[in-house]
Amino acid sequence: MVKGNVFNVKSYNTRGWRNIFEISVADDTGLLMVKWFNQPYLNDIFQMNDQVLLYGRVYVYKQNLQMVNPEYEIVSQDDGFGKSVGILPVYSLSEYFSQTRFRKLMKTVVDEQSGLIDDVFTADILKKRKLMSITSAIKNIHFPDSFKNLEKAQRRLKYDEFFIFETAMALRKRDIKQFNGYKFRIGPNVEDHIYKLFPFKLTNSQQNVIRDIQEDMCSERPMNRLLQGDVGSGKTAVAVYALLSAIANGFQTAFMAPTEILAEQHYRTLSAYLANADVRILLLTGGAKTKIRKENLERIKQGEIDLVIGTHALIERDVEFKKLGLVVIDEQHKFGVMQRTCLRQKSLRHKPDVLVMTATPIPRTLSLTVFGDLDISIIDELPPGRTPVKTYRVTPRKQRDAYSFIRKEIEKGRQAFVVYPLVEESEKLDLKSATEEVKRLKDEVFPELRVGLLHGQMKPEMKDKIMSEFINRKYDILVSTIVIEVGIDVPNATVMAIEHTERFGLAQLHQLRGRIGRSSYQSYCLLFGTPKSAESRQRLKTMLATNDGFKIAEEDLRLRGPGEFFGTRQHGLPEFKIGDIINDYAILKLARDDAFELVNESQKSKTSKKQILLKRITESFKDKLDLINTG
Repeated sequence: MVKGNVFNVKSYNTRGWRNIFEISVADDTGLLMVKWFNQPYLNDIFQMNDQVLLYGRVYVYKQNLQMVNPEYEIVSQDDGFGKSVGILPVYSLSEYFSQTRFRKLMKTVVDEQSGLIDDVFTADILKKRKLMSITSAIKNIHFPDSFKNLEKAQRRLKYDEFFIFETAMALRKRDIKQFNGYKFRIGPNVEDHIYKLFPFKLTNSQQNVIRDIQEDMCSERPMNRLLQGDVGSGKTAVAVYALLSAIANGFQTAFMAPTEILAEQHYRTLSAYLANADVRILLLTGGAKTKIRKENLERIKQGEIDLVIGTHALIERDVEFKKLGLVVIDEQHKFGVMQRTCLRQKSLRHKPDVLVMTATPIPRTLSLTVFGDLDISIIDELPPGRTPVKTYRVTPRKQRDAYSFIRKEIEKGRQAFVVYPLVEESEKLDLKSATEEVKRLKDEVFPELRVGLLHGQMKPEMKDKIMSEFINRKYDILVSTIVIEVGIDVPNATVMAIEHTERFGLAQLHQLRGRIGRSSYQSYCLLFGTPKSAESRQRLKTMLATNDGFKIAEEDLRLRGPGEFFGTRQHGLPEFKIGDIINDYAILKLARDDAFELVNESQKSKTSKKQILLKRITESFKDKLDLINTG
């Protein structure tokens, strides 16, 4: 919005008899040229020295600031606000509604109706959190008499919005704890047997998280826990502990991944972990042939399978378990609340325990929203002997030097990944592809080295074969797409070269870097590409500055916003109208504390003030609470 005084008015026609009405508006900061097309009647509205309000986009045209066809108001005429105009609201309207007309309408509604809204919060809560009354908040969000009161109104409405959401989280968490779960017995003999399967000693952080999980599993209430940890922190080992604990108690377990590629990778990883255990493992994906799928479903139903690894196929109606005791969900943010619930309902008698994992750390704001109903455990320590990965940017001029560096690492006996964003070349985007570049690298750059190719369009058997050959050092360099983003563990690989860095998200880059640095050898991440946008430059800067996945997750969220961070709202991300979970974290935290305190305290007595308040809130916002709970 621009406010200024009119000092020049003119109207003229072009050669094609197109009318242009033009005014010049000035304030203390400078001059603005304003044009309207085919609206000659404006000549009777605007006069010299009028004070005007203009709403529209400002452009630079021939080194002058300009607005074209903006909405306008003449402040000096008595339109209900008069010359004493202060802070005016600007609404998002269709072209058929003017700001002036809609503002007058809203003024009437607010004046007549705002006093009829009941405040669900008691006076002590408003006082405790220094919140404006709901009546004052409604008035001041539309027609504030000062910026201070506008901020107070915004704070009150943000608090309300967050409070309703966090109440839904608290109620969901309470309801899950009210279900009967399976009470597992995890004695010293079971633990000793599980620990002997690990070829390494677990870190203190892993053991602390295992204590959390053990406490949950030995409880009569179902576990509902989120396991967080940076890349390479050992989340899979902790999941194996939980899976084997359930299997040792005679239960079936399920492990759900978001894609077939990830499900296949987890199948390989878990099969290797459990090679010396008497565990029957099955991979179930949507791509299986009808006959084989039917046979597998019958084996699951009869209890002949201990661990089923799969994708969304696990939640289809025809998948029945005989005795499902534990569900592990990987990359939880790619599944909605309803999918988690569907898998939980596969157990007929009691609710199975649920352990959800994330490939990268979750920013604290999302821990309070998308994952607000889960207990949280964090592995904050990497296994001993790991050397932090060194990260470097490779400009086009330094490409040859980077290739020489890769060759030297291979001469030491090490291996390298080279990652591209595409399988096939794209002319439109001018991107090099994995299939095109593997030829160039083989023929021109590394003719003396063994170069392999891996991408997601290959059949599972071929991917397994190539990956196995790389692990067994048949290839010096593996050219790949982001199929290696998660789940690939090659301790001998010390170089991760990423082409077209600007085409990858920050979390993806961190995941790819996490494929190396898994031994005592010094590892290197080389970032190729020419970032052109401010955002891609910031991603590169962040990757060069830190290896901390939690810091990277926070920066990724800040750069992309919550919606882009997860992809779509269907993955459990709430849509707040006024609150911003990134910039309003302090208010979100207060609202969460109050909501959880209210729900927890209300359980102590059905006649308490807290219970009465909770009932009032759930009745007032029933539709919103129901919507939140459907994910």
